[in-house]
Amino acid sequence: MAYLLDTHLVLWASFEPQRLSSKARKLLESRKESIAFSLATIWEIAIKTSLKRADFSVDPASLHEGLLGAGFVELALQPRHLFRVAALPWVHRDPFDRLLVAQAIEEGLTLLSVDAALEGYGKAVKVVA
Repeated sequence: MAYLLDTHLVLWASFEPQRLSSKARKLLESRKESIAFSLATIWEIAIKTSLKRADFSVDPASLHEGLLGAGFVELALQPRHLFRVAALPWVHRDPFDRLLVAQAIEEGLTLLSVDAALEGYGKAVKVVA
């Protein structure tokens, strides 16, 4: 099985690995499966960085480079991902999370998330909180 990480897991794996559950840590360390990150996550982080919040300071370019260097697979945005968002039920309101769910469905990946609300999308999402 191949996985797609949500934004929280990308950030925690990169900067705060102690926040990962043992289940998430095992999946990330095993490397038996392909683990991807979405360019939508980099986009979300770039937006949050541009807000210049005191509690959020991440250089999206450095993060991107670090993820690639650590062996994670980059998942680009494709038109079919965007079209799938329009067909998703409104289980979740966050546009970035909806895009990640759409990408997981379209690419046959399992989205790893800590957001229990995403479980409403069924087997496309695995909560590893």
